[in-house]
Amino acid sequence: MKNKMSRNALLQKVLFVLLVVLFFMFALWAQQPPAKAPAPEYKIPPEAAAKVNPVKPTSESLAKGKKLYGFDCAMCHGANGDGKGDMASDMKNVTDFTKPDALKSRTDGELFYVIRNGKGEMPPEGDRAKDDDIWNMVNYIRSLAKK
Repeated sequence: MKNKMSRNALLQKVLFVLLVVLFFMFALWAQQPPAKAPAPEYKIPPEAAAKVNPVKPTSESLAKGKKLYGFDCAMCHGANGDGKGDMASDMKNVTDFTKPDALKSRTDGELFYVIRNGKGEMPPEGDRAKDDDIWNMVNYIRSLAKK
């Protein structure tokens, strides 16, 4: 009888340990972050892409654009637009504006939209800048490939 009781006690201990292990395994599994869904494809509305830059690329426009670029863009895109700013090493696909092909297929409206609304890791300019300020930046960014 004693042998039977010790066998039951042993069986209960084994079941208890098994339940505890299963509980902790479930608890660890439940803490795993959910799998990330793929990022939605970035699309610029056709009406935004079709916008025409109302600001002519005068020396005044380029100077204003360069000043704003220095504050908001150079940290990632580089002071000369080469895509090698201080923060670019932590990011993927930072555009090199000095390459003529980099913006060849982009309209001014598309550039305006990306600057205003951001894209990926690039934060949006949002309402901090007036439209003309952003158009000046578009003019300046375009000028970087011509140097």
